Amino acid sequence: MGLFDVFKKGLQKTRDFVSDGFNRIAANMGVFDEDMLDELEMLLVQADIGAKSAVLLMDRIRGHIKKTGDASRSTVLRVLSEGMLEILGEPGRLDFQKGKLNIILLVGVNGTGKTTTAGKLCSRYGQQGFKTIMGAADTFRAAAIDQLKIWGDRTNTPIISHDEGSDPAAVVFDAIKAAQARKADLLILDTAGRLHNKQNLMAELGKIRRIIEREAPEAKVESLLVIDATTGQNAVVQAQVFSEVAQVSGLIITKMDGNAKGGVAIAVSQETHTPLFLAGLGEGVEDLIDFDPESFVRSLLPEE
Repeated sequence: MGLFDVFKKGLQKTRDFVSDGFNRIAANMGVFDEDMLDELEMLLVQADIGAKSAVLLMDRIRGHIKKTGDASRSTVLRVLSEGMLEILGEPGRLDFQKGKLNIILLVGVNGTGKTTTAGKLCSRYGQQGFKTIMGAADTFRAAAIDQLKIWGDRTNTPIISHDEGSDPAAVVFDAIKAAQARKADLLILDTAGRLHNKQNLMAELGKIRRIIEREAPEAKVESLLVIDATTGQNAVVQAQVFSEVAQVSGLIITKMDGNAKGGVAIAVSQETHTPLFLAGLGEGVEDLIDFDPESFVRSLLPEE
């Protein structure tokens, strides 16, 4: 199955909503008038593409129509596609080298799928021959530690953990020392995400970052924010807050197959200007894939 087909299958609910809506709006005449453009703008907002992104996209379409006089279905679709790709930007790629320590710091609110994502990343990089270790730095939920240990057993990955309620930074310290001693290529750190207590969260993540910088100054570090597509515009708020406190270098969007809110990827890109690295398009280990803007947009919109 090609990358486009993978996205098309994973985004089926969002695709059905957007494509059916677009075709319904364009069905009567095949040429867009102002009322139809207003309907299209509302459709984009309802798909959680976000009000700001929807306005930008529609301004682009209206400007093109004013300039060329061409309001055909195919032209509107093409200009919409081009606008979405411009918002999403160039595809982000995680690029790690074996033989040196790389660290993935997973951040995000509880429930977005951080722990599951950590396990899937272990499987992904284990299959590529990386020697991987995981650190259970979400010490406030016993379930998170237990879940990570299950993934460790499943992927033959060592887990560094402390008791529930321990200092997360101490776990990170021990995990780094273990990774260095065992000459690991990749250390994946799962963290807590208590956004309701932003000040404590900021202090905790800051302490973790300082320990990483002090104990593994040569390591390549990616701070990846995991957001849940099914939460819609709440994902945008989460992305904004964590970008302030966690030095986020990239995004992972999970559960994009869960409902018709997959358009939130565009809203998050517009608001944060942060690259999207990975997309979760299903529950299987293999369903965490590189985010490809072109495949995503093609999957979202009807065929020309």
